[in-house]
Order: sequence, then C-alpha cells, then structure tokens
Amino acid sequence: MKRFSFSPLRRTACAAALALALPAAQAWTDKPVRMVVPAPAGGTMDVVARIVADQLSADIGQPVVVDNKPGAGGAIAVQAMIAAPADGNTIMMTASNILTEIPHVMKTAFDPLKDVKPVTAIAHASMVMIGAPNVPAKDLKGAIAWVKAHPGTVSFASYSAGTSSHYAGMILNQKAGLDMQHVPFAGSPPALAQVMGSQVPLMFDGMATAKKLIEAGKVQAYGVASKKRSPHLPNVPTLAEQGYPDLDFSNWIGIIVASGVPTALVEKINAAVDKTAASAKVRDRLLGAGFDAGGDESAEQMAKSLRADFERNAAIVKTFDIKLNP
Repeated sequence: MKRFSFSPLRRTACAAALALALPAAQAWTDKPVRMVVPAPAGGTMDVVARIVADQLSADIGQPVVVDNKPGAGGAIAVQAMIAAPADGNTIMMTASNILTEIPHVMKTAFDPLKDVKPVTAIAHASMVMIGAPNVPAKDLKGAIAWVKAHPGTVSFASYSAGTSSHYAGMILNQKAGLDMQHVPFAGSPPALAQVMGSQVPLMFDGMATAKKLIEAGKVQAYGVASKKRSPHLPNVPTLAEQGYPDLDFSNWIGIIVASGVPTALVEKINAAVDKTAASAKVRDRLLGAGFDAGGDESAEQMAKSLRADFERNAAIVKTFDIKLNP
C-alpha cells in the first residue's frame, strides 16, 4: 500500500484551506445577512443584536448588517422583515413580548402566530418590581402594606401602556387588593428617572435596565417576575415565592424569520445562530448586559410559548379593559 506524507508546508496550506472552508460550510447563505432590529441604535435590543451580529458574521463568513427599524412598538420592524424575500437573508432579532403584547394594543398589519417563525432563543429577559428610594418598605410585604395605607394615592410606572410592565401592575392590584394608579411612559429611561427621583414610587421594569440601579442603591428591588430567581439578583425572591404566581413575565430574546422561509433553511439558521450564542464571548457579554442564557428551547417550544403568552395577554387586555392605541 502506498503511503502519503505531507510536508510541513503542505500541511499548513491544507489547514488554512480547511479553516477557510469551515465558515462557508456553517453558513446558510452566500450573501450578506440583514438583521432587522425593532429599536434605535444604542437601545437595549440594538446592543444585543450587535453582540450577536459581530460573532455570527465571523462564524458564517458573511457580513451581518444590523438594520434598525424602531417605532410602532416593534411593528415597523416586523413588517419590514415580512416584506423581504423569504430566502433567509433577512432575519430579525426581537423580544417575544413585541409579538405577544403589541398586537393587542395597537393595530398591526401582521399576525404574530401566522406570519412569523421563531428560530432560536439567544437569551431570556426577566422583569423586576422596583421601588423609589423613599418608599418606606424593604420587601414586597411592606410595599403592599404601604400602598394599602395610602388608598388611591400611590401610582406605578410602566415603560409603555399595554406592555407587561403595565400588565404586572394591574395584576398586582387585582391579586393584592390594591388601587395603584397607572402612569405610562415612552420607554424605560424616562420612567426610571421618575422612580429614582421619587416622583413615581413603584414600577415593573426589565432586568437589563433595572439591575445597575438596584446594585447602586438608586432603587429598591421587591421581587423578580419569573418562575425562578435571576442569577443577576440571587438574593431577591421571585414574586411567585411571595404568593403571586401570576406575576411571571419573562421573555425570550431571539431570532425570528418570516413564515414563508422554508423549514430546511430555518434549521440551518438555527444551527448557525445557536453556535454563535453558545460562544463564551457572546454569553459573557449578554450576561454582563443583564440577560440570562438562552438556547435551551427548540423552535417548536418557542412557538408554543409564543402562542401561550399571546393568549394570556389577550385575556389580560380584556380583563382590565386596556384599550387599543389610536
């Protein structure tokens, strides 16, 4: 039998060729990828998108271009993605609540259960109930007692009407027998400014934006609105632990595509993005930004959770008579 041996030079050349071939083998396309984002540059979702896009581009050997499409609660971005050719070259980075909340409070030109396909979860985001520094309560029990001692005069902020930040306050009102007044804001930053300044005493906000303020002592944390404690605030109990299991408003953050994208192509995108999300660099940056690790759900599980949250939110909107925005 004839034996073959490679010189060091030939071995180096073969290794280089293999390294160059790997990204192409992992890619689902030989064209630049457009990643639509429902947030302005510098927004929380934009930060997540750029963390993932940078590594994904390196992994697949193609440019991944972040395309910011803010406005209309995310509807503009979803519609831009749906309008693009269903060839897998346009994907969207989004939080699941954009699909499960916005259609109930705003007229949209898309059906989130029919017009989009979840691909993979990059991370998970939880909400936390916070209080202004001047609220004389160190835990949820004390906060509820304080609200009850001031009937009709205590308000809670949300980062927008008709969102989980709004829903959570209304459910706490119902379950705890409170009468807090809702004060909606256009996003977390202005709402948090009012809470930090003690103009509005309470709020349900995302962990990514509230975490640093809690750690700095600028606001108080009363409970995490998820099934399990957050690794970011391990000493803060969940609201379920404190007797309010209905206050679970965690979301997945991940990639979706238009429903017309073929399943075989979706599977290739899933594999590539999962590889990117599993990298230590991406995980560390996402954890540092206040998100929990994702990637443990299949596309089918994501679709099921999307439907369940959509139907739950529809019931909340009906129960509390939350009106559509004009």
